[in-house]
Amino acid sequence: MTETSYLVSVRTSYDTVAVDYARLLTGELERKPLERAMLAAFAECVRGEEGGSAGRPVADLGCGPGRVTAHLEGLGVRAFGVDLSPAMVAVARRTYPGLRFEVGSMAALDIADGVLGGVLAWYSTVHTPLPGLPAVFAEFARVLAPGGHVLIAFKAGDERVRLEHAYGHPVELDVYWTPPDRMAALLSDAGLTEVARLIREPDALERCPQGFLLARKAPEGGVGGP
Repeated sequence: MTETSYLVSVRTSYDTVAVDYARLLTGELERKPLERAMLAAFAECVRGEEGGSAGRPVADLGCGPGRVTAHLEGLGVRAFGVDLSPAMVAVARRTYPGLRFEVGSMAALDIADGVLGGVLAWYSTVHTPLPGLPAVFAEFARVLAPGGHVLIAFKAGDERVRLEHAYGHPVELDVYWTPPDRMAALLSDAGLTEVARLIREPDALERCPQGFLLARKAPEGGVGGP
């Protein structure tokens, strides 16, 4: 399958910055209590869910150097990572040799239908143009077991920002800010019903509010939601 140009640009850019990205973001979650709270809630939902998804693995899609994958593992879920960038996956494997990391695209996952208890996309959809999100979210829904949860972290807004330099390197990346209601609607269209959302105001290093949206695939014979 021929890849669109944005995927090639994303892979190339993150291959370039992988080592410095991992170094610069070390310990970031320790400074962000609201992010940790959303991850903890997600992990608890996955661990305690009835209807077939409890105890199933969680995929951290767009895992980068694996720091959030490892955080999830520490919260008591069986987590593994998938990333488009081979260099990012190599860093993750070196840093967390006890965890599994694979190269892959979240738009075409090498994962069987209905096997995951949870899907995490921690800012990993921000480089996907809006028209590409329905296919990505359809993949999330496909691989989730009935009753499984998805947590999306994203830039909350309505703008496209072009990055030409990041983490000390030249890059070619578009970052898409997405309105929270639009993100929830796209997830709903894929069969993933909103459970909760958090919108955090930007800190000193951020340009826009940060969004976190928790959604659920309907349990077997039921409807989405808690």
